[in-house]
Amino acid sequence: MLTPASIESILTGQCKLDKARPVVAGVSGGPDSLCLLLLLQQAGWRVVAAHFNHMLRPEADEEALAVEKLARSRGIPFAAGRGDVAGHAAARKLSIETAARELRYRFLFAQAEEHGAQAVAVGHTADDQVETVLMHFIRGAGLNGLKGMPYRSILRGFDEEIPLVRPLLDAWRADTVAYCEANKVKPHYDASNASLDFLRNRVRNELIPLMETNNPQFREAVWRSGKTLTADHEILKAALEPVWRRAVQRKGARYVSLKEDVLMAEPTAVRVHILRETARELIPEEDIGYEDLLRAANFARDSAQDRVDFAGGLWLLREGGLLHVAVDVADLPTDQWPQMPKGMDSLALSIPGSVLLGDGWQFTIQSCDAAELESLQPWKAGQPFEAFLDTGSVPDALELRVRRAGDRFEPLGMGRHSQKLSDFFVNAKLPRRARRRWPLICAGEQVIWVPGYRPGERYKLKPDSQGVLLLALKPPK
Repeated sequence: MLTPASIESILTGQCKLDKARPVVAGVSGGPDSLCLLLLLQQAGWRVVAAHFNHMLRPEADEEALAVEKLARSRGIPFAAGRGDVAGHAAARKLSIETAARELRYRFLFAQAEEHGAQAVAVGHTADDQVETVLMHFIRGAGLNGLKGMPYRSILRGFDEEIPLVRPLLDAWRADTVAYCEANKVKPHYDASNASLDFLRNRVRNELIPLMETNNPQFREAVWRSGKTLTADHEILKAALEPVWRRAVQRKGARYVSLKEDVLMAEPTAVRVHILRETARELIPEEDIGYEDLLRAANFARDSAQDRVDFAGGLWLLREGGLLHVAVDVADLPTDQWPQMPKGMDSLALSIPGSVLLGDGWQFTIQSCDAAELESLQPWKAGQPFEAFLDTGSVPDALELRVRRAGDRFEPLGMGRHSQKLSDFFVNAKLPRRARRRWPLICAGEQVIWVPGYRPGERYKLKPDSQGVLLLALKPPK
C-alpha cells in the first residue's frame, strides 16, 4: 500500500536521497506522476513540480495548465517547459519516443540544476518495469536489459552528478490511480497510450493480457525475475568494471574513446560488455540488442573498416589506436592534433614569429647560424613537430594554411619525387577528420613542411648550409 512512510523509506534507502535537499519531480499529469508528487509533498520533502509539453497532442496545453493549477493550489513550486518533439525527431532521425525522452530529460535536469535539486524523480511503476523487461526481451537484450530499471541511475548524457530516481518501482499502476482518487485529484490520461503504433503499448495492451490468460500472476512473476537479475547484474558489473575503466582513454558528453589494444586483448564476451557499458554512458535509456553489440565487437577486430553505424544513433570510428563511440563524429575532440584556427584558412608568417592555432597549439619560427644549432635547446632533432630547414632554400614569404585542391608535396627521402598531398596523408595514416584543417607551412603553392611528418626534400639541411630555420608546433600546456 502506498503511504508517505513507504515512499520515505525508498527515497532514503534505495534512492539514497537527503530529505534536507530539494527534488525535481517530472509531472506529466497522469496518475503515476501525480501520485509521486503528492507522496513527496505529504512525506515532507521539498519538491519542485516540472512539466514538459511535448507539443504532440491538441490537449497538451490543457494538461500543462492542469498540472500548474494543482501544484500552485498545494503551494508546490512549478516549472514548465515545451519543445517541438516531432521536429527534433525528424532533424535527428530519432523515433518520437526517443526524441521526447531526450528533450524531456534535458528540461528536467536543467530544472534540477537551476533549483539546486539533488535528483530528478519520475513516476515509473512496477507496471512500467514489467513492460520494460518484456520489451528488452523481445529485442534480444542481455542481463543488463532484462534486469529492468534501477531505483537510482546517473544519465551521463544529461548530467554527470544529478541522479534520476524512480521511487515507485515497487508500486503498481492501480495503486497510483487509487491514491489519486483518495486524495481527490483527477489525472489526465494520454490517449496515445492506447495506440498500437508503439511497442510499449502493444506489450501493455496485447502481450501482457494474453500471458495472464495462462498465468494470472504473470506481471508479478516478471517483476520478481527483474529483481533477481538485478542482483546477478551487480555481481557481473563489479567484476567487469575495472576492465571497462582500463579501456576508456577519454570521455566527453557525446563520445567515449576506447583503447583499441585493451579492447582487443579481451574475449568477445568482454568486448561486448565494454561496448554495452560505453553505449550506456551516451544513451543510457536506450537498450542496444545483442546482435548490434556483437557486430560492434567484431568491427573492433576488423581493420578493413574505419567507420560504421553502431546502434541507437551512435557511430564507431577507428583512429590512431582508439575506437571512438560517438553520437556524432563531429563531437569528437581535435585538440590532440594541430589545427588551423576556426575561420582562418591562411596566416602570414614573420621570422622570428609565433602564431596561436586551434585548441591552444602554438607555432614558432626562428633562424640561426648553422654553428649555433648544437647549442640551442630545447630544439632536438627527430621530433615530429620540429623541423630544421636550410634558410637559403626556403622562400622569404611563408604562410601557415590549410590544404588546397591539387596540393603536391616532395617528402624528404623521396629524391625530389612529388606526390599528391592527399595521397601523402593517406599513406601517413593521418586521421581523415584531421586532414582538412591540418596546418601546412607553405610558400605559395609549394608545401615546405607537413608538421608531424617530414619537410620537403629541397628544403633540407645540407653540409654547406649557412643558416638554419627552426620551426616547431607545441601542444597546449
